[in-house]
Amino acid sequence: MAQKKKKTDVDVLGEIRWTSDVEVEDSSDSCVEMEEEEDEDFLLRRDPVYDQEDPELSRSSSSDNDAEEEEDGCKPSSEPVKRQVASASKRRSSSSANVTQVKKCQDVSRRAGQATSTHGNEDKNMWHSPDEPDTDPQAPKFAPKHPPGPQIDATKSWSPLNLFKLFFSTSTIRTIIQNTNMKAKRTIAAGKKFKWIPLTVDNFYIFLSIIIFTGLVQVPSRTDLWRTKWPYNFNFPRQCMSRDKFEAIFWSIHLSNIKEDDKNQKKKGTPQYDRLFKIRPLYDEIKTACRSVFQPGREICVDERVVASKARLGLRQHMDKHQLGYKLFVLADSNCGYTWNFFIYDGKTERVQQEGLSFTSVMDLMEFKLIGKGYHLYVDSFYTSPSLFHKLSANHTGACGTIRQTRVGFPKTTRNNLPKSAERGDMRWLRKDGLLFLKWKGAKEVTVCSTFHKAYSGDTMRRRVKEGGQWIFKNIAVPDAVRDCNKFMGGVGLSDALIQYYSVKGKTMKWYKTFFYHFLDIAVVNSYILFKMLAVGRGEAPMLQRKFREVLMQELIDESRAVAAAAAPKPSPSNMCLPAYYGSTATDHRRQCVLCKAEGKITKTPVYCSKCNVALCFVSDRNCFKDFHLKV
Repeated sequence: MAQKKKKTDVDVLGEIRWTSDVEVEDSSDSCVEMEEEEDEDFLLRRDPVYDQEDPELSRSSSSDNDAEEEEDGCKPSSEPVKRQVASASKRRSSSSANVTQVKKCQDVSRRAGQATSTHGNEDKNMWHSPDEPDTDPQAPKFAPKHPPGPQIDATKSWSPLNLFKLFFSTSTIRTIIQNTNMKAKRTIAAGKKFKWIPLTVDNFYIFLSIIIFTGLVQVPSRTDLWRTKWPYNFNFPRQCMSRDKFEAIFWSIHLSNIKEDDKNQKKKGTPQYDRLFKIRPLYDEIKTACRSVFQPGREICVDERVVASKARLGLRQHMDKHQLGYKLFVLADSNCGYTWNFFIYDGKTERVQQEGLSFTSVMDLMEFKLIGKGYHLYVDSFYTSPSLFHKLSANHTGACGTIRQTRVGFPKTTRNNLPKSAERGDMRWLRKDGLLFLKWKGAKEVTVCSTFHKAYSGDTMRRRVKEGGQWIFKNIAVPDAVRDCNKFMGGVGLSDALIQYYSVKGKTMKWYKTFFYHFLDIAVVNSYILFKMLAVGRGEAPMLQRKFREVLMQELIDESRAVAAAAAPKPSPSNMCLPAYYGSTATDHRRQCVLCKAEGKITKTPVYCSKCNVALCFVSDRNCFKDFHLKV
């Protein structure tokens, strides 16, 4: 009878890697996706509280995109979007949620009618031409809570590791290590037998350096980093940590206390249940650190960020027709891309259903007590609404962004409207309830709303236009609001780009591990932005992000060695060769030196080795104590 083959550590780790969350984790990791109606709203970037369905404004749907133009003057094909809209509409019409959606549309229309009657008869309003004078609105005075820039001692020398520790503090690292050891112990107790050495601080620093290394060097498989044959014969990480040890840490990493996880799981289905509990310790720490060590400049922006993942959890939404991921709402500095605040969208709440996601997401990110007053916030058409902008103005914050003509509160008048055949640079503007509404013809028609801009101040921008069958460069008029939208609305996009350049490669089916690696990316990129700003403040040339990550890796390895050396047991005096006197004075109990005796000399000495227990000379002109131990 054939004997059963004994599994190696690599085999066991492979089973843990490919076992589903249902088998290894509790059932909280295997939820159904968000309901179909909500998922379609995300796919189409639609807020049912503020977006009306008005067929007369179908031609204005192109203004849902940002104000940025195509340089070549060519309009991109809209067929993929049309197919997605048609497919989503077909699913919606066949779903049982159709009645609920009709009621929502009726409620929206009723609110729109109430808003119209409240603000008077809009037919009396009309769109104005750019040559008609406009009042210059008074922008809120810029009064940040702290001076803009890094909120750390700029006179101190900050290394990449010191800045990284502002986000991954020592206490947070020790919490992760403790929870990871508990998780590994439970996995072994459940019957998974693999070699596990308790995780320590020095090993965790090495683990982080390897994870950062995966963003710099791409290989077909993560295990190729340990191959010894060409072309994969890397010295690092093979010299610092074995492959099996890294894989054991990689698949055992855990952020929260597993006992508290069990308690939270029992609350499932109640208001006390926390869907993000597994990432809560690091999640809260990173958010607090991002807000405390940096003060944004006057221009800030809010936008979504999607973290791609195949993990099976109900937090996922469609990034497009085929790709799924987790949605984050991010507030970033428009000039440097620093991530100042963010939160993970974990499903609709009663407040979101009443006020709208586009409204609540911005208000949750704008923590006025921490950030201060007078900021200029830039958003895209998903967020812009008169209700939001009035609320921001009440909190002494200016707002500007592209707006959909189907939004509740957008002027419905067509008097002196922008014609369909308008040339590039033509515009119309209208003021209503303290808000400026703009229509501007660039490569396409763009609609913008602002609380602090003047309609037109005479600015122009250089663009390619087609005249006489040829493309030429021409200066066209541009409103101040459109100009600033193009300039300051890309802060989150800049942050995303900095992350994606060298994003760490931590492919996993566990949703909380996906967020762990994304939080690591945020910490590294924010650290790099701080390091760069400090260098510019000293008049030095800023370091490239790739070089910054290389230096950070080396410092993590050096820190690991220093921690290991500090934790190593110190030798006791009884186990060390130390000189000592036989008596209380240099003349008591003198004995013959064993080294001099071996050389045929007769020399007496009061000194002996406390460990070897032999007499040895120890004077200025003769050091038999040293010579004896060098020979030994």
